Amino acid sequence: MILGSFDRHTLANMEAALDRICDGRPDCQDHELRSFIADSLVRCAKKGKTTIGALTEAGEAALAGRSIAEVSRREGRYATP
Repeated sequence: MILGSFDRHTLANMEAALDRICDGRPDCQDHELRSFIADSLVRCAKKGKTTIGALTEAGEAALAGRSIAEVSRREGRYATP
């Protein structure tokens, strides 16, 4: 369970990073997308990168990679995120 894996400070930073990434993005109302971003935050935190900045950067990079992969699929090219 995620709550037992990280201290309160890290969990607060993860939540703040997710909020920053999703702020103003209507597509972030989608649970699957928020979960995808949250997974990238967990991976980042497990590597010891727990600042809001590092977590936000990791989430935004994952989101950008997912967007590039979606465009590639639409154009007939396949790229893995």
